[in-house]
Parts: sequence; structure tokens; C-alpha cells
Amino acid sequence: MIRRTLPFVALACALALSLANSSFAAKTKIVNGIDANFPPFAYIDKTGAPSGFDVDAMEWIAKEIGMEVSHQPIEWDGIITSLLTKKIDIIASGMSITEERAKKVDFTIPYWEIKQVMVTKKDSALTIDQILTTKQVVGVQQGTSEAKWLKEEAAKRGWNLKLRYYNSSPLAVEDVLNGRLAAAAMDDAPAQDAVAKKAVQIVGTFGMAEEHFGYAVRKDEGELLAKVNAALTKLMASPRWDELVKKYELKK
Repeated sequence: MIRRTLPFVALACALALSLANSSFAAKTKIVNGIDANFPPFAYIDKTGAPSGFDVDAMEWIAKEIGMEVSHQPIEWDGIITSLLTKKIDIIASGMSITEERAKKVDFTIPYWEIKQVMVTKKDSALTIDQILTTKQVVGVQQGTSEAKWLKEEAAKRGWNLKLRYYNSSPLAVEDVLNGRLAAAAMDDAPAQDAVAKKAVQIVGTFGMAEEHFGYAVRKDEGELLAKVNAALTKLMASPRWDELVKKYELKK
């Protein structure tokens, strides 16, 4: 009796696996989770519409793989949780590929190299060493790799600085300008965007290793990952990529 049911069980398992693997194929729309205040990669523009380098890139990729994409602003500190609980399908919004995150999600190929820098008022004479060791208040976006690194390294090295956490880098920049912060730590691309728009300056890097951005999907979405990787590779080799780099004034 048990032997006669084994083929049926095997068939049922195979069918269930097939249906699970074809869940992506049945989709026609995907939701991209974005940081709504991370220019130039993702932000909400003056008309209230999602915009930015990653938003435009994801629009191109979605079209390439035959799908529609919408962009959902999510608090950065909880964006991976939103992905894992299926509130969104992908994160294409300037996310650093880190070992800790890769335990929870799968990343595409890297598409942009970044470094972390300190930003101060334009007339500030503070050095990186002074920012880290002389009781300065430093702003950083919560949930970012630089926030984690600074907290851990400050404890290890005995740096005498106070970290203040923000929902976005631009909010930290505003507190640099109004004097609540001595400096703000952030990725170099949004820092360059801030320098172009505000009376701030980039002081320099502060010791973090360079990182790479990638798009993130759930670990059970292998088909989606493969399709996005193929489209992203094609986009990066196309003239459209250079157009986007120029449009959003990114420095290679």
C-alpha cells in the first residue's frame, strides 16, 4: 500500500514545486521598494512622482523582461522586511551589497561602486580625525551599512563621537546646515548631490571599504533574479546607461 502511494506523493511534490517555480512567470507586475529621499538614485520629485537613477533603470528593466513596475516608498530601516513579507518584489534603490544582507536576500550583479564620506558645512574647518574623536555629533541614516560600521568601529577604537540617526541622508544634511550636527556620514553619490544643492562640502572618506550597489530579491525568486540580471547586464552595455549617468550627474 505504501509503495503504491509513493509515485502519487512524488508526482504531487513535483507539481507543487513546478507551481512554486512558475509563480513569477504568472506575474505581469512587480513592485519596487524605494527610499523616497535618496537622490540621485531614488526620490519623490516635485510632482509627487517616483524619480531617480534606479527608478528609471528599473523602468527599462521591467520593459525588457515584459513586465510593469510600480515604485513604493518604504522606510529604509524596514525595507528588507517589506521584501521578505512580500509587500514589495524587489529593492532597486541604492542598496549596498553586504554579507549580512546577503544572508536574507539575493543580490543582482553589482552596478555601481560607492564610498562613504563625511559632509560638513562649507565653512567648517573640521577634519575627519576631529569629527571622529572630539565629541562631535554625527548624523547617519538608520539601517545603512555606514550606520552599522560607524557604531561598531567607534566602540572598537574608542572614538569619542555621538551618532544621531535619521530617516534619510538629506534630513541629516539639513541638520548639518542648521548647526545641530557637526557632520553627516553618507554615500558619495547623495553627498555630491547635496553639495550641488546646499552650502555643504565633502570632507573626505572615513575608513570604510568601498561598496557596491545591487538590486535585491527574495531568495525564492531565482527566475526573477536571472531575468533582472540579464536585463541589467544589457542595460549597462547600452547607450541608455550612459544617458542615465549623465541625466543624474553621477560620477563614474
